[in-house]
Amino acid sequence: FIQSNLRSIMKYILVTGGVISGLGKGVISSSIGTVLKCSGLTVTSIKIDPYLNIDAGTFNPYEHGEVFVLDDGGEVDLDLGNYERFLDITLQRDNNITTGKIYQNVISKERKGDFLGKTVQVVPHVTDTIQEWVSRVAATPVSEGGEVPDVCVIELGGTIGDIEGMQFAEAFRQFQFKVGRDNFCLVHVSLVVETNGGEQKTKPTQQNVRELRALGLAPDFIACRSTHPISETVKSKISLFCHVPEQNVINVYDVSNLYRVPILLQDMIHSVQKQLKIESPKSNTKMMRKWHDLAETYDRIQEPINICLVGKYTKLSDAYASVIKALEHASIFVNHKLKLSLVESEDLEEEMQNSDPTRFHAAWHSLCSAKGVIVPGGFGHRGTEGKMMAIKWCREKRVPLLGVCLGFQLAVIEFARNVLGLADAKSGESDAPSENVVVIDMPEHSQGDLGGTMLLGARTFKFTQDCKLKKLYGDKETAKERHRHRYEVSPEYATRLSDAGLRFVATNEDGSRMEAFDLDDHPYFVGVQYHPEYLTRPLKPSPPYLGLLLACTNQIDRYLALPLEQRKKWRSYTMRRQRNYLTDSEE
Repeated sequence: FIQSNLRSIMKYILVTGGVISGLGKGVISSSIGTVLKCSGLTVTSIKIDPYLNIDAGTFNPYEHGEVFVLDDGGEVDLDLGNYERFLDITLQRDNNITTGKIYQNVISKERKGDFLGKTVQVVPHVTDTIQEWVSRVAATPVSEGGEVPDVCVIELGGTIGDIEGMQFAEAFRQFQFKVGRDNFCLVHVSLVVETNGGEQKTKPTQQNVRELRALGLAPDFIACRSTHPISETVKSKISLFCHVPEQNVINVYDVSNLYRVPILLQDMIHSVQKQLKIESPKSNTKMMRKWHDLAETYDRIQEPINICLVGKYTKLSDAYASVIKALEHASIFVNHKLKLSLVESEDLEEEMQNSDPTRFHAAWHSLCSAKGVIVPGGFGHRGTEGKMMAIKWCREKRVPLLGVCLGFQLAVIEFARNVLGLADAKSGESDAPSENVVVIDMPEHSQGDLGGTMLLGARTFKFTQDCKLKKLYGDKETAKERHRHRYEVSPEYATRLSDAGLRFVATNEDGSRMEAFDLDDHPYFVGVQYHPEYLTRPLKPSPPYLGLLLACTNQIDRYLALPLEQRKKWRSYTMRRQRNYLTDSEE
């Protein structure tokens, strides 16, 4: 299989990292793909995580950040979210390779007798499985048109030298020869350390590249991460000691926003295409111009908009990576600079007022000074009372609110308690006794295994009545969004809640599951059971998040009053207004 199928026109770009983790390999990988796509090529991506977990589904958010969910229900690393947002593609669970998946595959074959009684070893059985997996996934279409990709960008997680990643390094050492050097390129991301005095040090990069070479992998390009642009002297030194042409030493220094990274890598991509002998069909200059405009607009926007995120994992912003991106994309659309406050929900509770009054008052100050509030998803009972206090504040003070997943469920419970008078209303996730379990566990939920047992992946839902949310989705009768939850609103309470003003405006296709609500007589009090942030794009913000930002900036009524075709031009209008390009008639 390997010999007959790997030697093809498919081009592979492997991105590795050194010195320390967290250098931004995911953003660099996404940016490489973006510029290649702007060159007219079809691009796909693979993320390799060397841990033994089968997937990211059971991770604590403080371990690796958020769990990103794909259309097919795959629970994967958050870097795949970067790939989808930058490249505007739809990946599958197999685009995230873990050591656990590889070993599970190998052991399953051994149990079936596929190895004919041979001793199963890391080389060749594990390494062959890795190569087969990469070649198979690389050829899988990921775009709407269904085209087979021309280029596959592969990010190897962790740092070179980690014991967990050794089998992957060996697999790619073999892989580069099997696909041919004209079809394989290695980009190594390394850190150029800066001392307190501003001196840039290259020794860590030299030593890490030496370690990479010892594994049989020679970098074609070195992407040097640094706080400030590196000097020509430093560049020459890295070239000399790392055996890489000076023009292939690329400086990826800190920029004002992530949308500038693809622009920063444009010259490097020309060299990559030359090395891989890639002939671009036709450059999409219009698409690249949009990235330039997006980066410029982001920096030009000055007027701030204060949004408060009330969550359970706020000590690590990556735990809400997609939520923050969705807010950012929507804020650009409405021509405002996002100013986000992360508030720990427990800090809003009465217990905190007694134990730490300073934290309590600081949390409430952040909430009360915000123009809008987002209550995102989460698991467990901890902090839920604080979230419901924030929700009640928004409902009574007419502050725009978006509740997502757990936020949706808690808004229903808060309404049931304080409007319907069901004081003991609760979720089935809580152990407290109650006669009014408003949020129940789902039939699909297994009480045994935790991994992969939720309602996962893209599901179609339908709007049951006219509402703000339906207009934000372009007046469509149905829409598709990604889900990740074990609990749902009990249908037994739906009618009572709707009659009291909390209208359930969307359900699943057979009408048995509540998908969204909209509160009567409120600027924007919306909750959704699904996770709309997973499908946000820089140039196409998620509708529920866009509605929140429009409401916070007092633009939602004007926006929704426009005909659909004019709504589609709103972003272009706001960008032109920001750059003072509007004519008198347009204004």
